[in-house]
Amino acid sequence: MAAPLESESAGYLLPRHEGAWTIQDVLALPEDRTQRVELVDGALVVSPRGALLHQVLAFELGATLKAACPAGLRATAEIDVEMPAGNWLIPDFTVIRDVGFPAGLFPAEHVVLAGEVVSPSSRRRDRTLKRQLYAEARIPFYLVVDLGEEPVSAVLLELDGDGYREVVRSEAGKLLLDRPFPVTLELTV
Repeated sequence: MAAPLESESAGYLLPRHEGAWTIQDVLALPEDRTQRVELVDGALVVSPRGALLHQVLAFELGATLKAACPAGLRATAEIDVEMPAGNWLIPDFTVIRDVGFPAGLFPAEHVVLAGEVVSPSSRRRDRTLKRQLYAEARIPFYLVVDLGEEPVSAVLLELDGDGYREVVRSEAGKLLLDRPFPVTLELTV
């Protein structure tokens, strides 16, 4: 029998829970595809799915990356990534090593690129917290796409020591990448 419901956050009902959340606790929650549930330092981060523009752009970027992926890599959308220290993040799109389909969360060690489409409600989390967590997980590339700028902008960051450094920034609605593999990303929809 499920624990009594304790609170409602952004329309998401949470069961009564003592102490820090763990990955196992989150996996035991009822599935709700209307919300994105991530785990950071023992706290649940519950947020609504992105607006239509956010979703369309993330899908199109993922499709372009998929078409350009060399053998041994694949592009995905919204996978559950198991991060160090018991954290769990869901990037908007990723490039991963083709290691089959492991059960449970996908190990961060096989993520080559994590991508986030920044919207007003996720700006601080995507630009600061996720950047730090992806670097701690040693994910080689972090691609940040910002819907709040006209035209939409993007920057590719590459792991350098304990943090990221900027590699390339978009110009005129396009991001030309030469790593982790060559591809041109159109930022207009």
